[in-house]
Order: sequence, then structure tokens, then C-alpha cells
Amino acid sequence: MPTKPPDLIYGVDETPPTVTLLLLGLQHIFLVTSALVFPVVIIRAVGGTAEDAAFIVTMSMLAGSIGTVLQTINRKGIGSGYLCPAVCGPSYISASLLAMQTGGLSLLYGMTAVAGAAEALFSRFLHRLRFLFPTEVTGVVVTMVGIAVIPIAVQNLLGTGTGDPFTEPAELFVAAVTLGTMVAASVWGRGSLRLYSVLVGMVVGYVAAAATGVLGPDAIARFVDAPLFAFPEIRHPGWSFDAALLLPFIVVVISSTFKTIGDLTTCQKINDTGWKRPDMKNISGGILADGLSAVVAGLLGGMGQATSSSNVGLSIGTAAASRAIAYVVAAILLVLVFVPKLAAAFVIMPQPVMGSVVIFAVTFIIVTGLRIITSRMLDARRTFVVGLSFIFGLGAGMIPDFTAGMHPLVQPVFASSLSVATVTALVVNLIFRIGIAERQSLVLEPGTGFPNAIFSFFERVGGAWGARPEVIRRAESAVNELMELITIVDAADGPVQVDVKFTEEALSIDARYRGRPLDLEPGPSAAGGQSDDEGDLARLPVLLIRQYADSVRTDGRGGECRVRLHFEH
Repeated sequence: MPTKPPDLIYGVDETPPTVTLLLLGLQHIFLVTSALVFPVVIIRAVGGTAEDAAFIVTMSMLAGSIGTVLQTINRKGIGSGYLCPAVCGPSYISASLLAMQTGGLSLLYGMTAVAGAAEALFSRFLHRLRFLFPTEVTGVVVTMVGIAVIPIAVQNLLGTGTGDPFTEPAELFVAAVTLGTMVAASVWGRGSLRLYSVLVGMVVGYVAAAATGVLGPDAIARFVDAPLFAFPEIRHPGWSFDAALLLPFIVVVISSTFKTIGDLTTCQKINDTGWKRPDMKNISGGILADGLSAVVAGLLGGMGQATSSSNVGLSIGTAAASRAIAYVVAAILLVLVFVPKLAAAFVIMPQPVMGSVVIFAVTFIIVTGLRIITSRMLDARRTFVVGLSFIFGLGAGMIPDFTAGMHPLVQPVFASSLSVATVTALVVNLIFRIGIAERQSLVLEPGTGFPNAIFSFFERVGGAWGARPEVIRRAESAVNELMELITIVDAADGPVQVDVKFTEEALSIDARYRGRPLDLEPGPSAAGGQSDDEGDLARLPVLLIRQYADSVRTDGRGGECRVRLHFEH
């Protein structure tokens, strides 16, 4: 059973009072609705109409409401049961733009539904394919999700785009004021100001745009004329499918899956003070909910949905992780579907304001990806996985007409920097897995010289395995203390054979030697027959070994002694 951390006010299974619950839900809505800028970006990038933008925003809110409930229920293998709302996923932007340019809205909706179905299917096999997704691959994909959006984000920030290749001074002013306000509120703000930094920046941006003429009278009139309550206008064009776009949307599935794994792992950690490792069964249910949310979005006419990292962070900041808050978020989103004025507010959003919001969000995505990469040890192989993926991914985005001359079936693989980087990371990782064994061995001589040998060994194998640095440090220290103890009490008649086995769940060490057995129970003795002075010297290594390792076992038979150390990973 998970143990609620003492600094968490409302745990996942607790329900806050009604008024508090509503206020907490409203706080999350501010972050959820900020992601509605992404579907507007897609529609505008291909010259879509304001009506199309309003429809996709409205349907995205409805899909987000359903997706949030699916993520929260945690029943019959669907959902994680955590506060992790569904929002318009930035992972979908590049592929969605490609679908719009190729076949319009019908192809966008059809491919989004197909991508969601693929993610739902993938969730059933996730535990068997875990070797394909080490942290360096996950980190590369998450980072490239942000990097791939940079061109369109900067284009909007500067107020350029279809039919408008020039940046006006007023647009630069609005961009600077909007982005500057968001950053300042996030860095120097306290309390509510920091919590609502995006919302505050958007309001300031709208005011600045209206004052400078960037937000024209026609746009303002469209917002004023929009009804406060109304049933959404159905403008669904139907669904279509293009096999040539299957690979780009599979890349979206991989990106969205990686992001969801990170979000749900964080949810598990903040709700359990005794957390050791990700619960993959729980995460599989969450990814299934993620995929079903995208299917719903495609069927309804919205943008693909994914879990929101920002909302997970908000639950940490407010110390409130109750799943009841998620149901309030879903209910508010459902109500907003029938408020066209809100959709109009996003449809008329000035380009500099839109670009500022996207850049603000992308900043956190990129840094999160880099943190994932550096959370594990990197040897030469893993360094090449990261470096080559970034080089080829970024290179593909920098070269004009990169796909010109390629076969039509191959072009989608290289259609964006995200797809090139993801494919490169997966292929290079599979190649570099050759020659990496789960088991490694080291022979140590009691006496002197073993610390350097231990350090070099664990640095090498830790990097090859991509282990967590803190686990490798504890293992190094435990083996070093074990050798110190064997030397102090003169327990071994010869060398010590150290066998190390690594999996994503654990690091196991089996040290064998011939000689006297060690007693590693806390107490005055560590080996039979030693002097009192030796016993005093042996107490500290015994205590340290037990502190470093999660479990310690000893046994001896036929003159061969064995010490087994286990480390949760």
C-alpha cells in the first residue's frame, strides 16, 4: 500500500472540502486551457478558417474532458487513477500539420484516431518492449518534441506566416511584453502570480495587442458577438486515412507514450513516500487511457490528447494530488464546451501572444528531456545514441527540401526533425545493445589496490547499462566496504569473485571467496574468531554495507563463503 508523504495535504485517495475542491479544479483549468493554443496554431499554419479553429478548440475541450475521466478512473485496466488531466498534446503538432497539408481536416482527424488506437494497442505490450526505450532514447524524443515546435513558435512570435512575411514593430513589442510577463511571473512571482504566470501573460498580451492595433477591431468584434452559451456548431468533415502518414503518427505515439510514462511516474512518486520504481502495470493503464483519449479526439474532431506535465507540477506545488480534483477539471471542461465566447478568445489570439505561450511551454519540455537524458550514466555508446540523434534530427530540419528526391513511402520518416531523431535513436540504440551483457564479473585481491579497481569497474558497467548514478555509487561503496571488512578480519584465503547482474528493477551483487564466513548482522562481531580490536574495526564497515544495500544475505558451504547485496533500481 502506498504511504502518503507528510508534506502532501490531499493524497490521491482523499477528497478536499467542496469549496476547496472547486478552487483547486479552477487552478488546473488555467493550465489545461493554455494548451488550446496548439490546435489554433495548426489551423492557422495552413490558412484554415476561424470557424474551423473554433470547432477544433471546442471538440478538443470535449475530448480533454473525456480523456481526463478515462485517466482518472483506474478500472478494468483503464487509467492510472492519478490527477493527470488530458490536454492537447504538443507531440501531435508536427504530424498534425503534415496531415492538414496533405489531406485537410478529415485526414487530421482520421490519423489522430489511428494514432490513438496504436497507442492503446502499444500499452498492452509495453512491459515486453521496455528494452527499446532506455532513458537516453526517451530523453531525446521528449527534447525533440520541444525543438520540433520551435520554428512555428518563433514564426508566430514574430507575427509572420501565411501571406505575412514581415514583422511589425508593434508585433515585436507585444511578443516582448507577453513573454517577458510570463517569464517574470514564473521566476520572481510568488503564490498566485507564479501559479497563473501563463494566464497573466496572455491577459497582458491581449491588452498590449489591442492597444497597439495588433488585435484589430474585426477580431474584437468576433469575440464580442460570440454567444455566451450555445450548443457547438458541427463542422466535422469526416475521416480519411493515408498509409504514407502512418509512420509520422507512430512517431507521435512513441513521443506521447514516453511523455506519459514520465508524468505518471512523477504522480506515483509524489503519492508514495516509499516509492522505489515505476509501477509498469499502472503506467500501462494510463497509456491505454492516453490512447483512448486520442481516439475520442479524432472521432469528435479535436486535436490529439496527452497527459499534462504542467498539471502534475501544479499538484506538487499545491500539495494537492486528489483524484477528485481531476473529476472537477473534467466537469468544468464539459461546461466550457457550451461557452463559444471562450473558443472565440483563442481563435482571435494575436500571433505574438500565441508564439509566446508556445515558447514558454516548449522551454520546459526541452529542459525536461535533457533532465531525463542526464538522469542515467552515459558511456560512449549512449553518448553516441544521444549525439547522433540530435545531429541527424536537427540537420534534417535545417536543410531545405531535405526529402526532395526520396521515395514517397520513405519521405514521412524524414518529414520532420522529430521523426528523424526518434528513428535514429531507436535504430542506434538497438545496434549499440550488441555486446552489452546483463552480468559482469570482477576479481579483487584483499589488501590494497582494490578501491580503484572497484571504481573503474562500476563506472564502466554503470555507463553501459545506463544505471542510475546514485545506485552505482551505493554499489561501489558497499563492495569497497565489504573488501575493507574482509581485509580487516582476514576472512579470505584468496581472491574475491564479484558477480554483478543488472535489470531495470534491481542491481544484484554476488561476492564469493574461500575462507571464514562473515556475520553482517549489526552487532559487535563480523567474523568468527577475530580479536576485540578487529571486532571494533569491523563494526563500521558492517553498518555502512547495510546502509548502502537494500538487502544483505550471507551463506557458506564447503569452505566457500558468499555475500549477496541487493539494490533497488
